[in-house]
Amino acid sequence: MSNSFLKTALIVGGGKGIGLGFVRQLLAQDDIERVYATYRRVESAPELLAIDDPKLHCLQMDITDESQIAGVIQSIQAETKIMHYVINSVGVLHEGEMQPEKSLRQINSDQLLRYFRVNSVGAMLLFKYVQPLLKHDDRSVMATISAKVGSIGDNEIGGWYGYRASKAALNMFIRTSSIEYKRTCPNAILVALHPGTTDTRLSLPFQRNVPPEKLFSVDRTVSQLLTVIEGLKPTDSGKFVNWDGSYLPW
Repeated sequence: MSNSFLKTALIVGGGKGIGLGFVRQLLAQDDIERVYATYRRVESAPELLAIDDPKLHCLQMDITDESQIAGVIQSIQAETKIMHYVINSVGVLHEGEMQPEKSLRQINSDQLLRYFRVNSVGAMLLFKYVQPLLKHDDRSVMATISAKVGSIGDNEIGGWYGYRASKAALNMFIRTSSIEYKRTCPNAILVALHPGTTDTRLSLPFQRNVPPEKLFSVDRTVSQLLTVIEGLKPTDSGKFVNWDGSYLPW
């Protein structure tokens, strides 16, 4: 039985944005013994790789590559058998010429598949491989950054077909996985988290119409989400939780 005070964390997508914010804030906590952080490309993670902290272990991983996910988890398992926090912050809204669709005329299958591979399937593969690290007696949280626009019940304005649908699929994967985890990892809490609109590269092209008080800094977003994570109860597993701790409709 493990009742250790010191905790371990895995941040998937720790190279920038919200993921990097989680890395920094967790490293600053006295009760965190080790933080594993994944990044996709060396050139896109200079700030993460520049952090000089013996508690930090950086691992290169593309969440769309199942063999890389398996390899990273295997490397972690060689060093620890227990994970207390797994936070997946990987997501894509736009990249290169790929932009969220405003109408059906802009739909194409390659773009839709890209959204699903990054935002949905990658997270599901992570749930699959990280499961053994959450089979212990301590409380643990598996949190994935989702998005309110992935709520089917909240969708009143349409558009953004691929992003919305891939986040809705992500939410279903979390909900369904949480049911199995209750049997296999009864002390693990799985949640989808909406961070609010955060000042990152992902939201940058769409910030024009966001009121200043509703555009959060990365530090504020991460602080708010860590407060939510710390307050989660076992009955919250499988829920879609807003940055303020309220529940969002599926």
